[in-house]
Amino acid sequence: MNTISIDDMSRVYIEHSMVIDNFVIKIGGQIKDSLCRVFSDGVQYQWKENDDKIVIPDASIICNRRDRKNVSFTGIPRFVMEVLSDSTEQYDRNEKMDIYCKVGVSEYWIVDWRKKQIEIYMFDWKDDNTSYSYLFKTVTEKNKNELQLVMFPNLKITFDELFDIE
Repeated sequence: MNTISIDDMSRVYIEHSMVIDNFVIKIGGQIKDSLCRVFSDGVQYQWKENDDKIVIPDASIICNRRDRKNVSFTGIPRFVMEVLSDSTEQYDRNEKMDIYCKVGVSEYWIVDWRKKQIEIYMFDWKDDNTSYSYLFKTVTEKNKNELQLVMFPNLKITFDELFDIE
């Protein structure tokens, strides 16, 4: 299992945090009157399907906030976003994607601020009850008008708002 150390995280660029903040601020303002909440990095999830290991997404939307165990949520977020950095890219693309798929997250965005690209993955279940992921859409500058939260179609953030990092 890959683990990320504090030294690795110290090499995260400010743009990484700006993308997370842009998402949380924009979506948080729209979701505040619902049962759901958007959280930024620092919020922990702990699932028995992941051997109770702590997972900390860069951003998540959860609608069952009462499912808590101490400082961690045990409920499954419907949406998770990870913003890539050099030190976490392989972990986000592989191990974290597998974890999110296994526990039942519905929508997973992998955001690359360096390429200004969003990969939108969806998770589903096969007839034998095993989960799988598939790339639903890749959004870049060329098709930026297609950026949309699949699980929350009424919530809006534009490509330019997400990548407002200049």
